[in-house]
Amino acid sequence: MPCIHRSALVFCVALASPALAQTGFVNWENHPIHSLEITPDGGRLLLTNTPDNRLEVFDLAGPSPVHEASIPVGLEPVSVRAWSNRHVWVVNHTSDSVSVVDLDALNVVRTLQTADEPFDVVFAGVPRRAFVSCSQANRVLVFNPLNLAAPPAVIAIDAEDPRALAVSPDGLAVYAAIFESGNGTTILGGGGDVSTVINFPPNVVSDPTGPAGGVNPPPNDGSDIAPPPNPGNPPPPRVGLIVRQNDLGQWLDDNGNDWTSLVSGPDAARSGRPVGWTLPDRDVAIIDAQTLAVRYETRLMNIVMAIGVNPATGVVAAVGTDAINEVRFEPIVNGVFVQVMLGAFDPAGVEPRLLRDLNPHLDYLLPTIPQAERDKSIGDPRGIVWTADGQRGFVSGMGSNNVVVIDAAGNRAGLHETIEVGQGPIGLALDEPRGRLYVHNRFEGSISVVDLATETETERIALFDPTPIEIKAGRPQLYDTHATSGLGQAACASCHVDARMDRLAWDLGNPPGDVAPNVHQNRGAGIIGLRPGTTSPEFEPFHPMKGPMTTQTLQDIISHEPLHWRGDRDGLENFNPAFENLMGDDEQLDPEQMQDFEDFLATIHFPPNPYRKFDNSLPTNLPLDGHHSSGRFSPAGTPLPNGNAQNGLALYTSLTRRVDRNAFACVTCHTLPTGMGTDMTWTGSSFEPIAPGPAGEHHLMLVSVDGSTNRAIKVPHLRNAYEKTGFDMTQTENRAGFGYLHDGSVDSLERFISEPAFDVQSDQEVADLVAFMLAFSGSDLPPGNPANILNPPGPTGQDTHAAVGKQTTLIDADSAPLAQLLFISAMLAQADAGRVGLVAKGVQAGKQRGYVYVGGATFQSDRAAESLSTPELLASAAPDARLTLTVVPAGTEVRIGIDRDADGYFDRDELDACSDPADASIVPGGPGAGLVGDLNGDHVVDLADLSALLTNFGLDSGATPADGDTDGDGDVDLADLSALLSSFGLSCG
Repeated sequence: MPCIHRSALVFCVALASPALAQTGFVNWENHPIHSLEITPDGGRLLLTNTPDNRLEVFDLAGPSPVHEASIPVGLEPVSVRAWSNRHVWVVNHTSDSVSVVDLDALNVVRTLQTADEPFDVVFAGVPRRAFVSCSQANRVLVFNPLNLAAPPAVIAIDAEDPRALAVSPDGLAVYAAIFESGNGTTILGGGGDVSTVINFPPNVVSDPTGPAGGVNPPPNDGSDIAPPPNPGNPPPPRVGLIVRQNDLGQWLDDNGNDWTSLVSGPDAARSGRPVGWTLPDRDVAIIDAQTLAVRYETRLMNIVMAIGVNPATGVVAAVGTDAINEVRFEPIVNGVFVQVMLGAFDPAGVEPRLLRDLNPHLDYLLPTIPQAERDKSIGDPRGIVWTADGQRGFVSGMGSNNVVVIDAAGNRAGLHETIEVGQGPIGLALDEPRGRLYVHNRFEGSISVVDLATETETERIALFDPTPIEIKAGRPQLYDTHATSGLGQAACASCHVDARMDRLAWDLGNPPGDVAPNVHQNRGAGIIGLRPGTTSPEFEPFHPMKGPMTTQTLQDIISHEPLHWRGDRDGLENFNPAFENLMGDDEQLDPEQMQDFEDFLATIHFPPNPYRKFDNSLPTNLPLDGHHSSGRFSPAGTPLPNGNAQNGLALYTSLTRRVDRNAFACVTCHTLPTGMGTDMTWTGSSFEPIAPGPAGEHHLMLVSVDGSTNRAIKVPHLRNAYEKTGFDMTQTENRAGFGYLHDGSVDSLERFISEPAFDVQSDQEVADLVAFMLAFSGSDLPPGNPANILNPPGPTGQDTHAAVGKQTTLIDADSAPLAQLLFISAMLAQADAGRVGLVAKGVQAGKQRGYVYVGGATFQSDRAAESLSTPELLASAAPDARLTLTVVPAGTEVRIGIDRDADGYFDRDELDACSDPADASIVPGGPGAGLVGDLNGDHVVDLADLSALLTNFGLDSGATPADGDTDGDGDVDLADLSALLSSFGLSCG
């Protein structure tokens, strides 16, 4: 049992059971929001090195940015803002924290805990306070930088996923961009088929009183279906319908039919909604920095990726993408399904708001244009910044590998069509006094320096980037809009945003297509009542008119085939035709590119579950704010009680109390730990594995019993159920228009659990199951039994322990609060159990140090010959030598803690030998060793390097002593070299 000693007190924590091991680099595929910042005095450029968990510091005094320091912070830093020239705040997304960094000490001096998945920070108000967006929690936290011990104020954001922040020129308003804001579309039920299984929502599309007269699927071209259906196919299944609200408040389908009466009007009950049902489509939250009151700007776009304020006019400009998902059928939306938009508005309402397509050269009449025209496009915009006079703006295209210049009205205004930079440009910082724009190229791991006069890249500076090659090689297939689409503005990531989802449904059927056979899939896994020929409905072939389907996440899909909601794609390679048929590209990926794509997707993990406890266990008293009774046990809209996820797990797995109509347990289909169907089949006495197919594809189970007209559905995993909330038809105001089931027509988890298929007996049981669904990801769930037909073994998944990322900064062990010491003890307990790794980082004796917990109350330092006991390490923390402890995924701790470049030589050992801990090709005693301080290239760190160092600081050999006198003795001499090197964390002399 690990213990922490303080004076005469000893704190110990019992160990928990082992969890899944993880690899040396865990990819959650998150991207920065504000990765570049210049200090107020213009002296330093700051960059969040997301994959390396560090803040990079560059000196700007010379003709080029010169790397000054790398400061360890939390896991996945995504935003940096300068509070002053000395102190900066770094937002750590996976750590759920903010690191307050002292640039003089080159160390983290405070760590602030936040709500789940923070993304950005800005400073506003009088006096200035720090506003931190917490995307998954839908909150903005407000900290007082002058009293960090005080708890933050909490601002609830009534929208999904607030991320990027900006501040008004007067500092009195904060603007929060809503990443998953929606686009005013929702689903009308029409695919329900078995009312004893799913009886909500009503099949309003088939209602003869509706504008389509009950024809289902309704026509999309006058009285016809276009393109014409294949006459050789059987009739298509009845399906749901997507409608979009226009500026007049009317809900229209893609044929111009008006469904308003049935969505929000007097007949709304026919679609399951209350009269007055609304979908506000909030895109930007406007926060009064003094009163913390919130109002919203609406109807700009679907995914709001970045936001910036014109400093001259105060006009707020948001950039992102907008989808036309209400338009049906793949041949029609091919290549033209998304636009890259700028939405600008005057917060005072003086100027009319502006919506501008950032690709004005596209007319969207054809899915494919010549490559030279595609290369003019910008795709996946992630950054926007304005010049001081407000006349020029710069927008970065993460998917198009370029930057475009716009004028104050959002028109393209560059000297060239685009400014070509590195791969994945995301962060932007303007250095107008030097005539530069700095661009952070996220995928490449570099900084482009752009000359503002010529609007061309003049320099590219490489960053240390530990991202494995399989990630870098496969990312273009997901993100690169120029390489994978016919218009250059779209990519797979336009819908599968950051390898996740756009929170929309799409009807991508193909009427002229052929019915595909459904014969070799794992249909029912041989389970009586689920397999063909038993009591379940017969499995049907895959009809090409399948109806709306919500966008699925790409997290952890490889080795969990077949793919798609219906399981109609054997493997990823079966999606290759979509690059031509949906993306509009000239050709499909070649086999090597497709393999790269698959290898990349195989790296993506689910993040830590925000509803699990620190030890990854299930909560027993989880508040269910925003979850309401569907009306089965109490009046519809009644708030649910707190949920006990452990009781929910017991209901879910019970083989005696079979919640699924007393025929099956939930776990029979949704196996643990992922919720996916089994990859096995029942042979009469046991479950036996199914051999992978010729391309290595797996065979997870399909069922025909989900109550819809699509009589073949792959059992969906449940690990991102907590990210699909916001649609609730017991309430008049909703944050999302799509929910659960394959078409998103079941609005909420509690509604789904209350459907007739499930024999729940009270609101409390519903609440317990909802709590379990919210806390589903994270593994550590009881495995199946190959000898029990009701509890099949399930496939494993790439989940993350709930403690991963959590951190704390220790100032002084002797005066540390008891709560902090108990927290550290809990960290040690999880690490001792092998469930996570634990690292400690800080500056001690003027040097950056790192430590890894290796068990047995021992930390290995970044010098191979040195280790410390836990009490010794904690006792070394002092106000001028603060230590930050961070929980990391098991298997990553050595790289993150003590061997940055994973070359087998620990970081301090490399620095002591003048080797480079950020270059695996340079090791102590090997070729290139000594280059860290060797600025003149003679492989020796000596007096001659002083001149080079001084030159980098804008000095020369004729400088006065004071200019280069680092140690203050009145001379510029060899001693100054040591001081200068020490400022870089080096000790070579």
